[in-house]
Amino acid sequence: MPLSPPVSRQLRHRRAIRMEAFERDDGLWDIEACLTDEKPRDVKLASGVRPQGLPIHELWLRITIDRTFAIVDAEAASDWAPYGQLCSASNPAYGALIGLNLIQNFRRESSRLLAGTTGCTHLTELCAVLPTAAIQAFAGEVWNTEKGGAPGKSTDTDKSPFQLGRCNALRFDGEAVRQHYPRWFGHAPRSASDGTARIVEKDSGQGRERT
Repeated sequence: MPLSPPVSRQLRHRRAIRMEAFERDDGLWDIEACLTDEKPRDVKLASGVRPQGLPIHELWLRITIDRTFAIVDAEAASDWAPYGQLCSASNPAYGALIGLNLIQNFRRESSRLLAGTTGCTHLTELCAVLPTAAIQAFAGEVWNTEKGGAPGKSTDTDKSPFQLGRCNALRFDGEAVRQHYPRWFGHAPRSASDGTARIVEKDSGQGRERT
């Protein structure tokens, strides 16, 4: 269902975030993110005028993960930035992501490691969307979304599929679960005693978040 028709308006800024996932020949996976900021006019920056058509930001972040969501490699690049090489000086800091796991407190730990002047504000923002992008990439490929268990773990048919109870459409008493996951229809949401729920709750710091 589309948004309602807008009032008369003019485009002033466009931000795009693109995420792509690649299965590598060596069995690992690359998750690649790109953030682009553009304006439909010439822009006067502190470092000079950025002509229309050239990005204000074009920032890249690539992580390499194994099938348990553990990060084994990470790198960042800044093709376009307001202060050129002064911005890209923080790119090596994203090597600190190596050793973290995307579904184990990742947002909290990446924010802690890259807070403030350690990294780039926008590259660090990209970190926040890496876990759900990886989960989407693995769904139907690395783990079966129709059976029980959590991503990155062996299937446990005594537990509901990972995605259930994490959004309005997939609530346990909802029509989507009744139609497509009838075994779990009417079940109570997973409690905090469940290991999968704990991972997500700790990651958000504010209760269970939707993944």
